[in-house]
Amino acid sequence: MANVSVAAEWQLLSNRFYRKLEIYQMRWKHVDLSRNKVACAPFGGPIAIIRDDSKIVQLYSESALRKLRIFNSAGVLISETVWKHPGGRLIGISWSDDQTLICIVQDGTIYRYNINGECLEPNYSMGKECFEQNVVDCVFWGNGVVCLTEAGKLFCVSDFKDIKPYRLADPVIGMEEELPHCMAVIEPQYTVSGNVVVLLGVGDGIVTVDDDDARQVESDDLRGPVQKLAVSHNGRILARFTHDGYLVMSNIQFETIFEYQCESALPPEQMAWCGLDSVLLYLDDMLWVVGPSEYSISYIYDEPLILIPECDGVRVLSNTTMEFLQRVPDSTESIFKIGSTSPASLLVDALDHFDRRSAKADENLRLIRTYLQEAVEACVDAAGHEFDVSRQRTLLRAASYGQAFFGFGSNFQRDCIQEMCKTLRVLNAVRDPVIGIPLSIQQYKSLTAPVLIGRLINANQHLLALRLSEYLGMNQEVVIMHWACSKITASLAIPDAALLEILLDKLKICKGISYAAVAAHADKSGWRKLAAMLVEYESRSSKQIPLLLSIGEEDTALTKATESGDADLVYLVLFHIWLKRPALEFFGTIQARPIARDLFVTYARSYKHEFLKDFFLSTGQLQDVAFLLWKESWELGKNPMASKGSPLHGPRIKLIEKAQSLFSETKEHIFESKAAEEHAKLLRIQHELEVSTKQAIFVDSSISDTIRTCIVLGNHRAAMKVKTEFKVSEKRWYWLKVFALATIRDWDALEKFSKEKRPPIGYRPFVEACIDADEKSEALKYIPKLADPRERAEAFARIGMAKEAADAASQAKDGELLGRLKLSFAQNTAASSIFDTLRDRLSFQGVS
Repeated sequence: MANVSVAAEWQLLSNRFYRKLEIYQMRWKHVDLSRNKVACAPFGGPIAIIRDDSKIVQLYSESALRKLRIFNSAGVLISETVWKHPGGRLIGISWSDDQTLICIVQDGTIYRYNINGECLEPNYSMGKECFEQNVVDCVFWGNGVVCLTEAGKLFCVSDFKDIKPYRLADPVIGMEEELPHCMAVIEPQYTVSGNVVVLLGVGDGIVTVDDDDARQVESDDLRGPVQKLAVSHNGRILARFTHDGYLVMSNIQFETIFEYQCESALPPEQMAWCGLDSVLLYLDDMLWVVGPSEYSISYIYDEPLILIPECDGVRVLSNTTMEFLQRVPDSTESIFKIGSTSPASLLVDALDHFDRRSAKADENLRLIRTYLQEAVEACVDAAGHEFDVSRQRTLLRAASYGQAFFGFGSNFQRDCIQEMCKTLRVLNAVRDPVIGIPLSIQQYKSLTAPVLIGRLINANQHLLALRLSEYLGMNQEVVIMHWACSKITASLAIPDAALLEILLDKLKICKGISYAAVAAHADKSGWRKLAAMLVEYESRSSKQIPLLLSIGEEDTALTKATESGDADLVYLVLFHIWLKRPALEFFGTIQARPIARDLFVTYARSYKHEFLKDFFLSTGQLQDVAFLLWKESWELGKNPMASKGSPLHGPRIKLIEKAQSLFSETKEHIFESKAAEEHAKLLRIQHELEVSTKQAIFVDSSISDTIRTCIVLGNHRAAMKVKTEFKVSEKRWYWLKVFALATIRDWDALEKFSKEKRPPIGYRPFVEACIDADEKSEALKYIPKLADPRERAEAFARIGMAKEAADAASQAKDGELLGRLKLSFAQNTAASSIFDTLRDRLSFQGVS
């Protein structure tokens, strides 16, 4: 009897059964679909209704102001708002994939609303041409729209997430006198080019339009003017209603698959695909289901309808009901078809007998023992397709009953019943009229659980979303976060502390939840005190500190940043405070925090000397300012212009003098003070020398190099002045002058210098200077004056005088020296024999 009662509701179309299930009795009141523009979102989504301003309608007790109302699929009001937008008549409304309501008015302006009736900013325009020509029609698909203007131009938005209108090719063919009879689109995902293709019923034919081209369809099967067009969900089959009352199905190449002659030639008000098996035609009070056969199914209605295509059927909305029309699933048909003897049907029957304690249950099980797994799988699948909870329970009990008789060798996925139970609990929960999302199992699989959770969140069904997330093992953080933000937005008169307690009670459910994100929303909503309290619970410094800065808690942010040990975060806070506060206040802030102070000093040493000097002065660190000034003087010296004897040396000297003055303020830096003083004095003298000689060769050289350069240039007076000014010792003076005169090969001056008085450095430097200049004759003038015979011996040897070297070495009575000198004359046999003779003599004297 159960099978008969279920199958009695079905209608047979050719060899396929169709069923029309009543999902809801609509809970709205005084809604007449015929007086309104209606947009119904797929996947059991919301319904948007607004009075149709293109129709003259009688107002009863309602306001003259037009209202945009949004209901769930059961007719429960979600939100409403007054329609205030100018721009002319409302041409079309539709829901995008993310359940944003898109409204296009006559001048091409696009208004967007969320499910809560809030107008989203900014508004967009389809462009200047649409504004000037007026939009007369539009066709939506999942996330895009094509608009037709009075001038017959087509404009497209391919993605509502990034609204960039553009113009399609001009469909001039056949549109010189009239606009198209009908319009449809093939979505970009189903076209070869990846761009939308528009199909226009123009004149006696069809024109296809894309981004680059408009083409007349060449086919003998078009059958005259086309009144209605509809493309299947997979973009492969086209249904068209012709002027002579034929419904023609063809592929996209317009090769006819099937024709059906309707009872009326009047074009249907609506035409929609029911899955991929049939097409629905709605005309006056009749709803026709036409499939690929010579038969059809009809349903009579005494109220207006809206057809809502789904991937596995069509939802049929009327003033009073929401129904779902679909082809009966194969598993359901095998179980409930009248007279069915399928294994699944016998298994359901066996359960019925078992419940009634009839022995026939065992008989049924023996009949299907070989096909028991097939029967169980069919029962599980059929349960998923049912909307009636008691029928779901019966089918799942039958599956569980059959599973108990499986043998050990069965490969049945034993958890599939549990998985189906879990899926059905989710579906039944969202199908509740209060929630009003009547998803079928196929729609649920296509939509996916995370998207469903997101839609519940957007509809402010947070409790159900949270429970489903927990039940399905999904991350609950998204739900809790959205709830917290919504709670903050909706709360008006609740004290900050009380609201904080409410939020924390829920936020603690998720470990690692971003308190900073909730605090940011609180701050944006005007709850600055609440934001400051919330951010204290954020454990991640990288999220906490930027928010503290945004709500004006700079000191707390700096403390948190230094405690985190992250230099990047400290610099972030430092730069923020630096820009916002006066210098002295900023200095006081960082002085009390050593880590922040040291990082600031490190940065400022490289990039902000002036600011760093101000900081050191404010804290009394005069020596640090002095070092900075000294460093600046060296940096200034690296300027290419400074090497030209330029005025840049003046500022450099002043910087060093300032540094010297600051060093002199502290007893610990007497050496630095003296060094800076002498550096400034030397730099001034060097600058004067460069000016007088017109040669940029003095500045930044040492005192010794300055003296040497003066002597080389013949400016002995200047050299003496440097010697006197810097109290250069006599020994150092002699060394510098000897080698400077040798450098310019002024041997007479060198000889004269050696005779002024006995040199304090002796004559050895004179000898070395001459030998280094390869002037042996000049060296001979000074070698005899060397007091140490060893030095004389080595000097003679360096200029190649073997006998004199040997004589000097013998005077020193140094055998080891003789040996070394012999080696230096190894190539000279006569010289070697002299050294051998002298060494032997020394040896003999030592023996005696």
